[in-house]
Amino acid sequence: MTKDAIFEPYNLGALTLANRIVMAPLTRNRAGSDFVPGDLAVEYYSQRASAGLLISEATQISQQGQGYQDMPGIYTQAQIDGWRKATDSVHAKGGHIVLQLWHVGRVSHVDLQPNSGAPVAPSAIRAATKTFVNNGFVDVSEPRALSLEEIPGIVEDFRQAAANAIAAGFDGVEVHGANGYLLDQFAKDGANTRTDTYGGSVENRARLLLEVTAAVAAEIGPDRTGIRISPVSPANGVAASDPQTQFNYIVEELEKLGIVYLHVVEGATGGPRDVALFDYDALRKRFSKTYIANNGYDLELAETRLSEGKADLFAFGRPFISNPDLVERLKTGAPLAELNPATLYGGGAEGYTDYPAL
Repeated sequence: MTKDAIFEPYNLGALTLANRIVMAPLTRNRAGSDFVPGDLAVEYYSQRASAGLLISEATQISQQGQGYQDMPGIYTQAQIDGWRKATDSVHAKGGHIVLQLWHVGRVSHVDLQPNSGAPVAPSAIRAATKTFVNNGFVDVSEPRALSLEEIPGIVEDFRQAAANAIAAGFDGVEVHGANGYLLDQFAKDGANTRTDTYGGSVENRARLLLEVTAAVAAEIGPDRTGIRISPVSPANGVAASDPQTQFNYIVEELEKLGIVYLHVVEGATGGPRDVALFDYDALRKRFSKTYIANNGYDLELAETRLSEGKADLFAFGRPFISNPDLVERLKTGAPLAELNPATLYGGGAEGYTDYPAL
């Protein structure tokens, strides 16, 4: 493997990526009240099309799945049409993009829910976190536990959202099973105290995540289906008593589905990589397709992990916000631009599409 292997093409299923650098999904809250990505989103993703793979911002599969204001959806024709403009712009520049499918579960607020209802969750346990609604950060609302009869509808919403993503021109989808959102809530016993077939054992708590992934893969093909997990991240107040056993099992089952990639947040999302002991190599050994490593990566760490065979692709998050040409900057050793944290969430072009290339 050459020293510059990270900048060389890589085959991801049927896609030939220009390099091994992935733009991680990044919440930006700019879709507007209709939850349709607009012209700014088209420009934003087009500017970053030199990444080997773009993963879109988390996108709700239904109104019930929404947890933050001004986030895009993928459940109406207007949303599909809006996303089509973005995917066309990325493809016109030779890039590839997948859509991250999202249901937030209990990380929501009644002001965002249908008929101002309670957010849904595996169990009626309020998350120790805040959400962004009414132009400010507030405590999430008290959730209600999903009934057994409702769960097939959640699976169906993910399946339909995957079909809609392909209709919108995406090259595939990423199931969001990380960061304390619905599928992660079911998987982790700190948020799931159910005693039915979706709670209790390792197998039962993994059931919804695996059913959703299987339904998506059956709809659009496993070669266009990926998933993101965060085994030890405390994001949005989730915790697992034995994450190694839980996620070893989950990855073994994902391997059977033949999906094209596993995207792993190593450590605390946006925080320390060593937040808890966990053997990520155990996941790598259980999954034969592409492993995307995420969290705290710079070029040096990515090159080291690649040379060791620990991962195939490397996801960069915030550096892509302020450096639309991040790949070129990394390749040439050019300095990286600083981001403005005040413009991360909400607003318009400032801090979104106005960061210049070199």
